[in-house]
Amino acid sequence: MSNQDLVVVHQEEQHRFVVNTQGVEAVLEYHLVGQDIDFHRTFVPPVLRGQGIAEKLVRTGLAWAKSEGVNINASCSYVVKFLR
Repeated sequence: MSNQDLVVVHQEEQHRFVVNTQGVEAVLEYHLVGQDIDFHRTFVPPVLRGQGIAEKLVRTGLAWAKSEGVNINASCSYVVKFLR
């Protein structure tokens, strides 16, 4: 399965974006308070690493946040790279 075939699901109630594949779950978690969002955790299980899944999660999360017009912050060091 290629990166393009992976589906990112926004689980808004849990404040996270998820990719489920090969029986495991990769996540991008955030806190949303008013108009401020903080992407605070990205996790990809070892079996899924190196496939661009974290990048796809982050790009999807950031695109959503921009479309919502919220102030974007990141305490997750991986997400910070995309904000430069």
